[in-house]
Amino acid sequence: MRIEPQDYYAVAALAPNIAKEVGRLASERISGPQGLQGIAAEPRPPRALVLGHPWDARCADLRRFLHRNQISFKWLKPSDGEAAEEWGGPVLVDDHLPAIRVIGGKTVVVKPELRRLAELLGLETEPLAAEYDTVIIGAGPAGLAAAVYGASEGLGTLVAERAAPGGQAGTSSRIENYLGFPSGVSGDELASRALLQARRLGAEILVTRSITRIDAPNRLVHLDGGDVLRAKTIILACGVSWRRLSIEGFDRLVGKGVFYGAARSEAANAHGLDVHIVGAGNSSGQAAMFFANHARSVTILCRGATLAKTEGSGMSRYLIDQLAARSNIHVLYRTEVVAAQGTNSLEAIEVRHSDTGDTMRLESGGLFLFIGADAETGWLPPEIALDRRGYVLTGPDVGADSEWHLDRDRYLLETSVPGIFACGDVRSGPVKRVASAVGEGSLAIAFVHQYLRETGATVAEAVDATASKAAS
Repeated sequence: MRIEPQDYYAVAALAPNIAKEVGRLASERISGPQGLQGIAAEPRPPRALVLGHPWDARCADLRRFLHRNQISFKWLKPSDGEAAEEWGGPVLVDDHLPAIRVIGGKTVVVKPELRRLAELLGLETEPLAAEYDTVIIGAGPAGLAAAVYGASEGLGTLVAERAAPGGQAGTSSRIENYLGFPSGVSGDELASRALLQARRLGAEILVTRSITRIDAPNRLVHLDGGDVLRAKTIILACGVSWRRLSIEGFDRLVGKGVFYGAARSEAANAHGLDVHIVGAGNSSGQAAMFFANHARSVTILCRGATLAKTEGSGMSRYLIDQLAARSNIHVLYRTEVVAAQGTNSLEAIEVRHSDTGDTMRLESGGLFLFIGADAETGWLPPEIALDRRGYVLTGPDVGADSEWHLDRDRYLLETSVPGIFACGDVRSGPVKRVASAVGEGSLAIAFVHQYLRETGATVAEAVDATASKAAS
């Protein structure tokens, strides 16, 4: 029964026991074992069991994939005394690790390929149609924003992601300057929310599917495995990848204590250890703040003399102030890593001071690198113009030497090929921020609508017209 507040107060004044009982019920519904606090604190039951060693790179990739695809799981280490009991049988030998078992099923998959794992867990890997209004390549913030707006506005929308949603932002431990999140938000949480939103609105999100090539004139998108999609428009939101270093020991220890970026799933390996972070940008600062909650100490290795922004690069002031307030975060300036050491996993790093040339050995339980990123656009067809660094040119930046046969100018996010757009970090431009990527993703859909109005009906309109004709 619903009553007005003033009526409740009048009744409570005449019968105080009613107010007391209502208060008891409210307290129980909030803080009782079945109340809101209990529900919020109760972890989601795991959908899978993962068996693998802490410093096995394949196990790290597996856990990262599950985490970023919102698959709850429990990680069992073979050395744990209760691993066999929880696994439900003898612990597998190293040659068969990592392994995964889906809860409620009898199937155990050893050394699973991510595509096989996605299929086992019911994730989308196959397109449902042959033609789409827009095919979005990449499921980072820009691609997911385009998917949300495209699907919500009735466009046939498909997103192809070669690994897991989130992009580079998905590895960010904490984003504190994104509008609407005053306490900050992790990159994977932001991506998870966007992924749920896009799927709820009807976008298809394919994971573990790579684009092998694009037939630009005919708008054909070729996926690995031989699938070919016809797209009325294409949105390039394939982002960038972390730049790698050619340093002694790095290639051998990647995934075994050396990581490019910092996924939250690696926090369990950092408990009580001394970890090191290379880089002086916001990503490195956010990672340092996150790992400081788990590691014994966090040391930032900075090549420059300051973390502050100079000539457009560096760390934001709010992050510098936060780092200074944490007692277990330290910064070594004018320092660079010259070697990584360890047998089965990272044990120590060797660093050199650039002014004196002196080197020293630092015990390290984890090395996380944030040294900039490069666009992965070598697979794009030659018709799509790139700048000298490999980023996609759009709008007025394309240049007069590229062929253009339409009566109108290029749209702001349109590439050198009509109907193919680019947004987010892969697009040539000075701003590389999550907020700008989300804005460009939504803006790309506005240009898609304009382009489709020029060229004819959308796939959804064509389906509706066919259905109406069949009904008549």
